[in-house]
Amino acid sequence: MDSVDHCVLTALEALQAQPVACWLATVVQTFGSSPRPPGAWLVLRSDGQLIGSVSGGCIEDDLVDRARDGRLPIAHAEVLTYGVTSEDAMRFGLPCGGTLKLVVEPIRDFSWVSLLLQRINHQELVIRSLNLETLTITLTEASRDDVLVFDGVTLTTVHGPRWRMLIIGAGQTSNYLAHMAQALDYQVIVCDPRIEYRTVWDVPGTRMMTEMPDDAVLALNIDSRTAILALTHDPKLDDMALLEALKSPAFYVGALGSVRSNEKRRQRLALFDLSEHEIARLHGPVGLDLGSRTPAEIAIAILAHLIAIRNQRSTSAIAADTPQETTT
Repeated sequence: MDSVDHCVLTALEALQAQPVACWLATVVQTFGSSPRPPGAWLVLRSDGQLIGSVSGGCIEDDLVDRARDGRLPIAHAEVLTYGVTSEDAMRFGLPCGGTLKLVVEPIRDFSWVSLLLQRINHQELVIRSLNLETLTITLTEASRDDVLVFDGVTLTTVHGPRWRMLIIGAGQTSNYLAHMAQALDYQVIVCDPRIEYRTVWDVPGTRMMTEMPDDAVLALNIDSRTAILALTHDPKLDDMALLEALKSPAFYVGALGSVRSNEKRRQRLALFDLSEHEIARLHGPVGLDLGSRTPAEIAIAILAHLIAIRNQRSTSAIAADTPQETTT
């Protein structure tokens, strides 16, 4: 889950000790343009305070008015739909005739909140099922292929890191990348057999692997929701990871370095048991060509490319015709 929705959970956990009514709003369906995707959360107090987001702001304003006026449910969950008419779409800031459907549930039992946070913090993927009439909530194990389901009676949402990122190398660029990636729903695993790099790694919530990079790729049972980034600038380590990564189902495999160094890398990889198609999967230089020069900029370029691929968006409009050798 992304960082916004994680903040909603931590806010709910704090609210259980306060004598104030609160509700959890979940985006369950969108039509047309929508600022937030299905599954997005917002927690709202009866005094109008809120954390999280379900739209660009106007729907939040309406929910605040409903909470203050006593127009939100107290014994069951309720479905609210915004933007049915063009007038509503304009009023609530939904462009292009967009429509947004929410489930708003009163929070009467907080026991599930800490349990869900604990499981997410242990990198588990969890299904939360809500019965709208009884407000019964169950938590069960999820898979990376599970998605939000709403049938009008039960709302099932998926929480936890649905994507994985394996970073080869615990250097400065990896540090920036790991911090940012966790906010984008990635479980981050870092592999570095070099003790001098491992001992100074300080990104909370990440997992460190000490084996050689090719062994790490094999040990993780890579799936199609995994990105693998080779960022050591050391061919002895990066190439080892790539030899296995390019044969895996990973949706993205990239390597740090200039155009020239990556061409040499492709020549080296061709000496092993990799096909032309597998070598062609390599994104090198890694990330979008944003003219990145600093470690933070390189991390942003990598994540921008991952976001575009995950959202099935073409990057041709923003990628330069000829990448500069000084970029990622």
